[in-house]
Amino acid sequence: MTDPNPPTPVPHERARSDRELDELAGDATGDDRFRLTRRRALGAIGIGAAGIGLPAGLVGAQARRNRRDGGGDGDGDGGPGRRRRDRDDRDGGHGGPDGPGRFSRLFDDHPPFAEVDDELTEQLIELGRPGGLLDADDPLEVGPIRLITEPELSPNNPDNPNNTAGTTFMGQFLDHDITSDGSSRLGQPTSIRRSVNLRSARFDLDSVYGGGPEASPQLYRADDPARFRIESGGLFEDVPRDGNGLAVVADPRNDENLIISGIQAAFLRFHNAVLERVRSEGVDDAEAFDRTRRLVRWHYQWLILNQFLPQFVGREMVDDILANGRRHYTPSRPSIPVEFQTAAYRFGHSLIRPSYRANLAGDDGEPFFALVFDPDTFGRPDPDDLSGGHRAPRRFVGWQTFFDFDDGEVKPNKRIDTRISTPLFQLPMAAIPSQRGEPIGPLSLPTRNLLRHITWGIPSGQDAAAAMGAPVLAAADLADIDAVAPRLAGRTPLWLYVLREAELLAEGLHLGPVGGRIVGEVFIGLLQLDPTSYLSVEPGWRPTLPSMGGDGDFRMADLLTIAGVAPVSRGQ
Repeated sequence: MTDPNPPTPVPHERARSDRELDELAGDATGDDRFRLTRRRALGAIGIGAAGIGLPAGLVGAQARRNRRDGGGDGDGDGGPGRRRRDRDDRDGGHGGPDGPGRFSRLFDDHPPFAEVDDELTEQLIELGRPGGLLDADDPLEVGPIRLITEPELSPNNPDNPNNTAGTTFMGQFLDHDITSDGSSRLGQPTSIRRSVNLRSARFDLDSVYGGGPEASPQLYRADDPARFRIESGGLFEDVPRDGNGLAVVADPRNDENLIISGIQAAFLRFHNAVLERVRSEGVDDAEAFDRTRRLVRWHYQWLILNQFLPQFVGREMVDDILANGRRHYTPSRPSIPVEFQTAAYRFGHSLIRPSYRANLAGDDGEPFFALVFDPDTFGRPDPDDLSGGHRAPRRFVGWQTFFDFDDGEVKPNKRIDTRISTPLFQLPMAAIPSQRGEPIGPLSLPTRNLLRHITWGIPSGQDAAAAMGAPVLAAADLADIDAVAPRLAGRTPLWLYVLREAELLAEGLHLGPVGGRIVGEVFIGLLQLDPTSYLSVEPGWRPTLPSMGGDGDFRMADLLTIAGVAPVSRGQ
């Protein structure tokens, strides 16, 4: 628990530049890497430095350097603790048109939200713990069906009538298409110079296509390399899997849960269906793949700009950015700002329901209802939750729950606020990346989000709002957060700030002025900076594939219909 009589916070010391963090990482050696001055306090809440991946030596070395160099809250040029970064930090160091690049910053002249020490880490963990302030306290004991049919059982977790349940998972799919952090460690201050984004920072579906048939032949059929491999899960489609049951996909994160795995399979089938249309027009095999991929990408980009982004940020914000330009995301080449990757875009975690109806008749003829994650079933070959990485006949998606097919079956997701569905406070370990050798760390997703603010030195929400000329939330609006974590008074982590802003200024229906502009400008900017996107090549283009809305319109339900996975194709 947080000390009821916490010491007076020290004045905010000078934030270290990314270049200095590089040097500090080299200085932190030997025993420094494992020393924590408040180990006992962290141990009291069940987690130590190794458990969160926080190297005490790096923190200690940073503090020693700060004391030696001086600091404080001086009112000199640029205000207290301002950083000056190389221009390369704003643009990112993109390694080529389709290669790994570095992350970037939107607010490179602003300090991190707080100085890193064990007290800060303790308070962030307390804030994000199961049963804590951020936990919606959903009554999981009533079961997955009642959590859907009786929303009054979760008064802290209201439904969003404007977004369908599938919006959440499509948002996750979009994230995996543009960002994959290949170098940082949870809770460890990391230099942008050492960051690696393994995705292309474009909405180009490289998480589906990989490097194409020549560079990623394992994704494509040997007898027809222009077509994706697709397999059966027993009743309906499943992504290809190897002998160990691991998904053979361009990005393994697209098998993290049953729903995103279903989206991945739907895009594989969508490509194959569009390929047949292209071939039927007499296009030879040499051109068929490239033409199909462009059609698939452009319809996908249309969905982003016309269906999903307006749901995320509001139609007014989208229209303003398109009409008046981007104010804050202005790189010369595509890159992913850490304020987007670590904070603003993680608003989607607030949308997740505690349970879903995966399909209508897949569970021995009955609907398959399940919690999104259920620790009691972790490790089973066919768990009773929606975790990914498993193949069984009932593990397919009935899309009428997730997207609107005008049949009355679609369900909503949750509103954007600071209360997160209870199952997300105990993630399955398989959902946590560990390939870089770092400790698993906390299983609470909110805790992990907060510790990522330490990783990248994200500025506070108040600083971001001021920099953007947006209304700054009053202290009273954040008093409950500050009561649990006094170190955050006036310096709210950007992720929490964005959630509270949406709750107060947009009724949780979409993001507010800060979160909405960050997400909106990055999405639109990535499309405008991509020389192959339809916004760059043919801004007046409209969809050409069949749709329920008629010529020139296209929605996710249309994509699923063409892919052959819509309810009418299932017969259920």
